[in-house]
Amino acid sequence: MAAAGMAAGLCRAFGALLLSAAPRRARLPPAPPPVPPPCLPGAALAAARRGLSGSAPRRTTDPLWKCRVKYTVRPIGMKKTGGRDHTGRIRVRGIGGGHKRRYRMIDFQRLRYEEGAPQQPFTEKVINVRYDPCRSADIALVAGGNRKRWIIATENMQPGDVIKNSSHIGRMAVLANEGDAYPLGALPVGTLICNLESHPGKGAQYIRAAGTCGVLLRKVNGTAIVQLPSKRHMQVLETCVATVGRVSNVDHNKRVIGKAGRNRWLGKRPHTGLWHRKGGWAGRKIKPLPPMKSYVNLPRVTAQE
Repeated sequence: MAAAGMAAGLCRAFGALLLSAAPRRARLPPAPPPVPPPCLPGAALAAARRGLSGSAPRRTTDPLWKCRVKYTVRPIGMKKTGGRDHTGRIRVRGIGGGHKRRYRMIDFQRLRYEEGAPQQPFTEKVINVRYDPCRSADIALVAGGNRKRWIIATENMQPGDVIKNSSHIGRMAVLANEGDAYPLGALPVGTLICNLESHPGKGAQYIRAAGTCGVLLRKVNGTAIVQLPSKRHMQVLETCVATVGRVSNVDHNKRVIGKAGRNRWLGKRPHTGLWHRKGGWAGRKIKPLPPMKSYVNLPRVTAQE
């Protein structure tokens, strides 16, 4: 027993000597504060939260692609969503499948000047007119200066045509040809127009579907009143740019689907096949036209005492 106690004491003493002789470790600096995740748009933020490393932001479905992607005339690959959002749940029914599509960036702002170029009227030449799977109208590839871009084609636009873009509003109305882009204040009353802006420099937002056109009804005090394809009147500033003519692919509404499989090619899934009784909504209704939609902030007239 005495020998065992002496051995235990020697072990404790030897361990204490080793601990005292070992060099002391330097204290580590405090850990830096956690860095917040970067502001990623849409699907990229959701993928980063889920910890997926191979998911890139969808440049074609994100509305901010114009701010992040350099313009190119080359087609861009698209990913199908199947009507589902970032959580995988169906948000829009009736979407899924279909043939592969590639997106072509359309420049809806016809009056876009090149960098360093003077703001003067310029011309462009139509190189090609082709079908676009992402819209009902045909698109045209135009070239002018040191650039090329895609635009919405008009009804009779052909390769080799020369189109003009101008922002000048003169005292007399111009004699514009089909495909030219002018402010509404420079066009004569009664002109058929398409690709209409709601605000100057914002880009075309109205009358872009296949075979549609609007009519310039009148010009009043620096504004223009246009009749839309829905017969509704819209008031915008006369500096808003529009394209002269009618949108291409006029026979788009006359196409015959023919079979259910063609809708699947277009990415449309079938709806319910049950018979639904038609209610009162199915009858013919005669309704007054909605009031004129105005994008002009006119000063309010206050009553004077």
